[in-house]
Amino acid sequence: MTTNEHERRDGRELAIAAAGLRKAYGDKTVLDGIDIRVPAGTIFSLLGPNGAGKTTAVNILSTLISADGGTARIAGHDLTAEAQKVRAAIGVTGQFSAVDGLITGEENMLLMADLHHLSKREGRQVTADLLERFDLTEAAKKPASTYSGGMKRRLDIAMTLVGRPRIIFLDEPTTGLDPRSRHTMWQIIRELVSGGTTVFLTTQYLDEADQLADRIAVLNGGRLVAEGSAEELKRLVPGGHVRLRFSDPAAYERAATELRETTRDDEALALQIPSGGTQRELRAILDWLDAAGIEADELSVHTPDLDDVFFALTGNPVASTGASTDKETLR
Repeated sequence: MTTNEHERRDGRELAIAAAGLRKAYGDKTVLDGIDIRVPAGTIFSLLGPNGAGKTTAVNILSTLISADGGTARIAGHDLTAEAQKVRAAIGVTGQFSAVDGLITGEENMLLMADLHHLSKREGRQVTADLLERFDLTEAAKKPASTYSGGMKRRLDIAMTLVGRPRIIFLDEPTTGLDPRSRHTMWQIIRELVSGGTTVFLTTQYLDEADQLADRIAVLNGGRLVAEGSAEELKRLVPGGHVRLRFSDPAAYERAATELRETTRDDEALALQIPSGGTQRELRAILDWLDAAGIEADELSVHTPDLDDVFFALTGNPVASTGASTDKETLR
């Protein structure tokens, strides 16, 4: 890989460019030669089951541990030779909060300002601005131990932003949060990226990656088994179909007889037709129903989602959020 290829993708500057990263602990290979390229100002999500190597990848790219092999450049700096410059350009929010519960939210922020060698005046200004931005001003004087899980997560990210990082690593930032707090966190992440920040996100929540990420990579057994946009990954998995449901048994039988490649559900009076859900395919089905004088009571379009992709690629179940996003129903 040439220097230019290493530092740009599709004409865009790369915030993160890693090639052949390897890491093993004893005889257990955790990362087996993975390549990662993240354009600046985008959200890249690394998915994988527990033990897949997600946190190890974050720890290597954020200089917390060293790789056994491979190369990487972060914000244009060599990960090994310029580790201090890399650290100055990044922020890291791990799976477990770095918030000190014995001191106030404001004191946590000021401590981070001191660690970044900000003057007292600048530290107080940055602290006030970030506490307001993350809706923590009212709670600023209270011990962080009194904060809810969502508030602690917001404070954790606010602390990460004190040093104005160009790249932020978020390692499963919404694990354990309630749905409202998760959506608040999503909005914060979107705002960061709209301001030019690059976000490297690891998560087990497939809807989270679907909602946020520009590109997604699936890590399994230490290897990247797929990468692309959410829509590109969904197209890897077969199983899309159109479901027609009838209330008239005669109409159901006629449709079942004349339509090809259908799967019958006699109890529900429903037919399942393989389909990618394209406009052309839907129009053809509707035109056929009109021409035949058959009226279906319900037409549902089912397309594979990231849960299907994840299970197909890793063989692992995924974290459920209770939300269903895989169909659109016309009545």
